[in-house]
Amino acid sequence: MTPAEIAEAAEASLRAGADDLHVHPKDPTGKDSIDPEIVAAVLVALRERCGNVPVGITTGAWTGSGDDRCGHVRSWTVLPDHVSVNFHEQGAEQLARRCLDRGIAVDAGIWSHTDGLERLVASGLASSCRHLLLEVTDADVDAALVSAEELINLAAPLARPLLLHGEETSAWPLLALAARRGLAARMGLEDTLLLPDGSSANDNAELVSIAHRECRASR
Repeated sequence: MTPAEIAEAAEASLRAGADDLHVHPKDPTGKDSIDPEIVAAVLVALRERCGNVPVGITTGAWTGSGDDRCGHVRSWTVLPDHVSVNFHEQGAEQLARRCLDRGIAVDAGIWSHTDGLERLVASGLASSCRHLLLEVTDADVDAALVSAEELINLAAPLARPLLLHGEETSAWPLLALAARRGLAARMGLEDTLLLPDGSSANDNAELVSIAHRECRASR
């Protein structure tokens, strides 16, 4: 929860093989926040402990209204390397433009069963995005795999790097699909608390280490 704890977990994940960090800064109650002071504290702690590895943060709607989030981005004194912006959310285009104007790369969050991809295309920002972050939310694994293939095929014409991930029961099957398709992938406690065998993960680093093993086996 604290900047020091986040940095410690990040460093362990890097040792386990991660090459990019996606973090959720927290306020003292444990709620995700993009308040400038909280963001600065987390980013400073991460960079002191982890060096120059790329660091991204969430800008999800749960961190504030569209206007609030844009105001926070405008007031950031320490900048992340990239942010995730969910394009089905209200105010996503304005928020993405604000981040790009400040020199922050954008991963466009495209959730399954939303109009996020259509909104991204309409915004004209697709070519400016670092990744299209394909997030599949189906609880059923078979349905998740179908949704993932549909998202991949729909996003492919935009000619941007794709990062695919699932959540809970679909997290590991979609990691394997990403490996087979040569896509970027992610793994961490935000996505699942469980290892492939159904046992509880100790921490992010264990998930990352096993993700590397699973990707090698799936290629």
